[in-house]
Amino acid sequence: MDQNSQANLASTETQMRKGMLVYCVLLLLKDGRVYSTEIIQSLRQAELIVVEGTLYPLLNRLAKEKLLGYEWQESEQGPPRKYYYLTKDGKEMLAQLRQAYSRLNASIKALEKGK
Repeated sequence: MDQNSQANLASTETQMRKGMLVYCVLLLLKDGRVYSTEIIQSLRQAELIVVEGTLYPLLNRLAKEKLLGYEWQESEQGPPRKYYYLTKDGKEMLAQLRQAYSRLNASIKALEKGK
């Protein structure tokens, strides 16, 4: 594969990850309040995000869209921490995204099988 093809592949993979990021963030919050640093660590472990600058604008947008709420909690190790959680609308969006992901995954599997 030449350099141009490798660059195109990397760009396409990045766009695919960005497209899945909202779903993945909502999944990480499904069980309750999570500190933003923990979200970043989980996404990095899953190889879905590399830079923090990608996550914070997304969290702010999701909060503006009322899919996430947040609360500040005092920390023993410095300034207060912002913990995010799913709102009722966020839980509904997660359910809808689960269905959409399931349909998309089934479509891709069908294409891979040649059907």
